[in-house]
Amino acid sequence: MRFFALNKDKSDELRAFHHVFEFSRKKVQSVQTNWADCKKNPGLRFIFIQEGNFEWVIDNKTITVFPNDLVIIYPNQVLQSKMEAFDNGTYYSITILPKLFNEEKLVFGDWSSIPATEQLLIGKLFLLNRKSVFQNFKIAGEILKKIELEIFATEIGFKAIVNHLIDELVVYSTRQLSREENQRKHFPQTFHKFDQILRENLSHPWTVEEMAAILGLGTTTLNEKIRAYSGFSPLNYLINLRISESIRLLKNTDISITDIAFEMGFYSSQHFSSTFKKMTGYSPRYFRKTPESKEE
Repeated sequence: MRFFALNKDKSDELRAFHHVFEFSRKKVQSVQTNWADCKKNPGLRFIFIQEGNFEWVIDNKTITVFPNDLVIIYPNQVLQSKMEAFDNGTYYSITILPKLFNEEKLVFGDWSSIPATEQLLIGKLFLLNRKSVFQNFKIAGEILKKIELEIFATEIGFKAIVNHLIDELVVYSTRQLSREENQRKHFPQTFHKFDQILRENLSHPWTVEEMAAILGLGTTTLNEKIRAYSGFSPLNYLINLRISESIRLLKNTDISITDIAFEMGFYSSQHFSSTFKKMTGYSPRYFRKTPESKEE
C-alpha cells in the first residue's frame, strides 16, 4: 500500500491542479491527546475511510466514522480529533479549492466540466444541507483510488482524467445528498422511531421480523427503506449502534468487557470481541484507559 501526502505548494504532482489544495492517503494508529487541524479548512474536503474507525469533531459536533464512510468538511470548518480518542485506520483525503465561496454560493471554477448553472445548484445543495457523513459510500473510495493512480502515473491526458474524476466525486456526492434529503422528507419519523427503539433496547436479540412488526412494515419493505435511508441493512445498523455505544462504555466506564458484551446484545465476549475488531480494526481492550482493563 502506498501512503503519501501531497500539498499544493510543495508537491510537483499537484502543480497541474491549482484547484487541489491537498491529496493524501494516510495511516493513523494512535491515541489522540490534543490534535487538531489548526487552520480553517480552505476548501471542500472529502475524506474516505478505508480501514478502521475515527472519532472526529467538526464545528463542535462529534462524529464516529467506519470503513467506506465519506466525510465532507466545508470551507472554513475546523476538523479536530476527539480528545483521548483512539484513532486507528487508513483514509484518503482530498481538498478542492472553490473559485467562489460565501454563505450563498459555492462555485468550483473553469477546470470543472460541470456546467456553470449546475455548479451553482450543486453548491446550493451542499451549503443548505452541510451533511458531514455519507455512510457506506464505496464509490468515493473507487474514485479516489483512480485519482491516485492517474496522478502518480502522469500518462498522457492524466490532467483531464483527474479533473473528470473530481467532477464525478462532486456529482455522486451531490446525488447522494439529494436522495437522502428526499428520503428524509418521506421517511423521517418512522426511521427516528426505529433508531430510538433500538437504542433503548440494545441488549435485545433483535430479528428483522421483530423490527418490521414494530414499525408495521413487511421485512422486504423494512430492508429497502432502512438501507436507502441509512446505507445499512436493519441488522447492520443495529450492530453499528451497539459498537458505537460499546466504545462510549469502554472509554467512560469501568464496566467489564464481558458485561458490556452482554449489555450490547452479544451472546459471548468472544463474539463481541470478534465483531468489534472487524468493525473498528482493534480489540475492545485497546479502548480502555485503565491497566486493569487490559488484563481482562
